[in-house]
Amino acid sequence: MTVIAQDAPVATPIPGVAHATWAGHDDGLQQLSVWRQSVAASAATPPHRHDIDEVVLCLSGRGELHINGQVHAFHAGETLVLPRESMHQIHNSGDEPLEIVGVFGGTPVGTWLPDGSVLPLPWRT
Repeated sequence: MTVIAQDAPVATPIPGVAHATWAGHDDGLQQLSVWRQSVAASAATPPHRHDIDEVVLCLSGRGELHINGQVHAFHAGETLVLPRESMHQIHNSGDEPLEIVGVFGGTPVGTWLPDGSVLPLPWRT
């Protein structure tokens, strides 16, 4: 058993995206990663995919999930279910930060861009 401080997200090289890894491989996990992110107004994650399932919990704000050519609006209190290999992008469609928690069915979390190249993540997974 390990107790880990839930650090606040900090700015990353991805414009408008702040990140904190709350638990993952470096914490001794083998099958789970938990991330906290804050996406600034009008910002978005890069389009990407993972080879594992992802669940995103929206804590505050509102956004749009672009996934496999479809767009789904969401807001605080809703959960996004992203099956493995689903190309997706999360946009903040509101005027305030979009606060989300991502839970991944594996660790470390591999991430790929639409062209198939690896998206090197600037944080621990």
